[in-house]
Amino acid sequence: MWNFPHAIGAIDGKHIVMQAPHNGGSEYFNYKKTHSIALLAVCNAKYEFTMVDIGDSGRQSDGSVFNNCSLGYAIENNKLNIPDPEYIGNSEKVLPYVLVADDTFGLKRHMMKPYPNQNIPLDQKIFNYRLSRARRVIENTFGIATTRF
Repeated sequence: MWNFPHAIGAIDGKHIVMQAPHNGGSEYFNYKKTHSIALLAVCNAKYEFTMVDIGDSGRQSDGSVFNNCSLGYAIENNKLNIPDPEYIGNSEKVLPYVLVADDTFGLKRHMMKPYPNQNIPLDQKIFNYRLSRARRVIENTFGIATTRF
């Protein structure tokens, strides 16, 4: 999928802008200086949402939302029946199945994020490019969904 072997989907967060609740304080105030609820979603290569978790306060980062939501718990505790690591192609390398994510998420057993972009070798730059291209599908899926609502 997306020239990124063993990618089972792409994950990202989206802030849904809302009117601040009474007595909400800064709980829903986000980095974009609006009030929002954070939505976390996974999609496949066909621009279909496969998992969605809604409802954390907008002040949380995507990584923080992941660490505190039922979707994050399910992924971390292998409740989603993610396949065991397997050999990749005709190689002798065994790789896990992963969700592709941006650098706001932590590197985890089933979560792949880019290398930090400071003076990295060419092979890591190529990896980051491929991961970014694979991850773009979640951004496009959010874009498609927001044009409908």
